[in-house]
Amino acid sequence: MTLGLAPKKSHPKVPRRHGEGGKSHLTVLQGLAALSLDALSSVAYGPEAIVVVLVAAGSGALTAMLPITLVIAGLLAVLVVSYRQVIAVHPDGGGAYAVAKKDLGRTVSLMAAASLIIDYVLTVAVSLAAGAASLASAFPVLSDHLLAVCLIALFLLTVVNLRGIADSARVLMLPTVLFIVSVIGVIVVGLFRAHPAATVGTSQSFPAVEALGVLLVLKAFSAGCSALTGVEAIANAVPMFRQPRVKRAQHTELMLGLLLGAMLIGLSLLIRSHHVVPRGGVTLLAQLTAGAFGTGWPYYAISLIVTLVLGIAANTSFGGLPVLMSVLAKDDRLPHLFALRSERPVHRWGVVALAVLAGVMLVVVSADTQRLIPLFAIGVFVGFTISQIGLVRHWSVERPDGWLPRALVNGVGAVLTAVAGIVLLATKFLAGAWIVVLTVPLLMLLFSRIERYYTRVRDQLGLDGTPPRPTRTHSLVIVPLGRVDMIAAAALNAASSLGDEVVVVAVFDDRTKADAMRADWARWNPGPRLDIIDSPQHSLVHPVIGYVEEVARNGRQVAVLIPQAEPLHGRYRILQNQRGILMAGLLSSRTDVVVCLLKLQLDL
Repeated sequence: MTLGLAPKKSHPKVPRRHGEGGKSHLTVLQGLAALSLDALSSVAYGPEAIVVVLVAAGSGALTAMLPITLVIAGLLAVLVVSYRQVIAVHPDGGGAYAVAKKDLGRTVSLMAAASLIIDYVLTVAVSLAAGAASLASAFPVLSDHLLAVCLIALFLLTVVNLRGIADSARVLMLPTVLFIVSVIGVIVVGLFRAHPAATVGTSQSFPAVEALGVLLVLKAFSAGCSALTGVEAIANAVPMFRQPRVKRAQHTELMLGLLLGAMLIGLSLLIRSHHVVPRGGVTLLAQLTAGAFGTGWPYYAISLIVTLVLGIAANTSFGGLPVLMSVLAKDDRLPHLFALRSERPVHRWGVVALAVLAGVMLVVVSADTQRLIPLFAIGVFVGFTISQIGLVRHWSVERPDGWLPRALVNGVGAVLTAVAGIVLLATKFLAGAWIVVLTVPLLMLLFSRIERYYTRVRDQLGLDGTPPRPTRTHSLVIVPLGRVDMIAAAALNAASSLGDEVVVVAVFDDRTKADAMRADWARWNPGPRLDIIDSPQHSLVHPVIGYVEEVARNGRQVAVLIPQAEPLHGRYRILQNQRGILMAGLLSSRTDVVVCLLKLQLDL
């Protein structure tokens, strides 16, 4: 006889659905595509925003373009370093909100959350509106249908993101690579040209109406800082990355900073080299493209790529806002349904909420980019400043090795972002920034009210204490029936296992039918008592509800078991009587009894 080891039992594994497991999370390159397009695509309007402000002092004022861009690039470097630290300190996501909640207190955290939500919604609206306007520039027939184009694009983005963030990232990989290569190509080829290859647009004159002073430079700096929106999205969505999440998110943040900084400085050098000023009918980036490649097919190809990327830059918000809303829901500051995740995994309620809010915003402003831009960057600068101040406090309290240089970097970043935000708010207040000033406190009030509700629920349910031991009480199960059949037999079998006593209730508006039911019941004799209710008003549901309310008044434990026949095929279900579902809904809303629906499958 031989002895051997018993084979190990293998545990059954449930096959994974599409989108489950590690592959549903982001790699570094996928994170760059899914979460960084907002920041990367801002080179299409950030440098132009600086130029538009500076030409108020005449075209000669463009000499300040490069120094301003270098300061913005320096601020970008500070933000990248800071958000890499945020990722390490708060790996569960949340960005500025998580920092403020930990280090700056409840009120500041609510302000951070409100500003981030506003920024994310406006990112979607601005990106889609700008993309639609750029597309209409190439295809004028669409100029009267900008809102429809935006809403169609919003619908497509929503559908893609409901399938999972990694799926959307794969879709966006090719446009992201093409955009980066195109912009870098424009810079490299353009800098090697002594003169622009071609000129597009109509000429405009720029008489000096302001002096090139400190205020104008600050305006240009704050306008150019619109190119920094979206830098925080990676820190807000760390849970979306594959393991090791922190390192992948940090690498993605660094790659974003290097690419964005290189493109901003390169475009600024090119603008200065070719003395580019705004021209009618075209964007500044289109002028630079024509100057580098002429007006042949590369010009149109790059213009379409820029249009596409501006449109899909909205995907940054779809990666960041649902995660932020889930964090707020876990903190009892948004409804808990925003914390629910599907198997993909996707915070679907957050995706849907973002799509609805952005759609409403687009409809309100008729997809007009210029009406959205004044609202765009203020929210993100509030978040920037809060996160920087929060990290300064974090380092000063924790004091790890090398904390002082880190705190100094964050402090400088806080000052720069605060100055940019204040200047932007002051210069754009009457142009629509007042809406943000009004909306932030309203959102903070909403968060507070929701949090108060959940606190009261917690107190009433005794979630922070130990409840009393359960005691057994005599239970009654009420079964509404209309006739003696197989459904009645199945219902009584189930009811007898649920309670100590079973009572059957039948409602009739015809005495003959009531007598027939009594006779059938006597012949069957299943055991439980039969109570028949006379209903001369021909109502069948409300008499049962009244009966249940009367029985439940003495405080005994009552359950109502409602049998409901259900065909196997959906096309037949509409033919079935839905009175049981109606009765279950009314009983749940009007009484405290336990309501059970017993579905009996028909082979039809």
